[in-house]
Amino acid sequence: MPLDVGTLRIVHFPHPALLRKSEPVAAITPEVGAVARRMIELMHEAEGVGLAAPQVGLPWRLFVADVPANEDRSADLDPPTATLGPCIYINPVLAEPEGPPEPAEEGCLSLPEIRGDVLRPPIISVTALDLEGRPFTRRAGGLLARCWQHENDHLDGVLIIDKMNTMSRLRNRAAIRRLERDADG
Repeated sequence: MPLDVGTLRIVHFPHPALLRKSEPVAAITPEVGAVARRMIELMHEAEGVGLAAPQVGLPWRLFVADVPANEDRSADLDPPTATLGPCIYINPVLAEPEGPPEPAEEGCLSLPEIRGDVLRPPIISVTALDLEGRPFTRRAGGLLARCWQHENDHLDGVLIIDKMNTMSRLRNRAAIRRLERDADG
């Protein structure tokens, strides 16, 4: 039965799709393109900068990102810290982390109202496929690098609550319990 892309929504913790490792996208079909475009819509509606397929309930190794330039971020820097518009990453692989991990506060569209400090390398490379099946490799720093790492974690069933420092985890305990209760409810 074909997937009704229009019904895709952002799922919240503890949805099972968020907690398991995703499978590679075997073939880039029109359906994959439709899902990626719907994910970009959902990401923009939620005012996020990235969204992974598990966040819409699909066990695919696919994420989208759109990190807008501002006074702190630019697509013209080397490495870039922003995108020039929405980007699609199919079967992404991260490599070549550079620099000691740095803490920064992160949020997640699947964990509403939860924010905490997560350590990540400041620079990273990604190799992925585009919608035409062409491989590409890019390097990024700043928020764009953090976004790639955050979304790639989703593909492995890893959430920011798994990577937060202890103080952030303690600060968010009640909100996490609320999400778990709402899911049971």
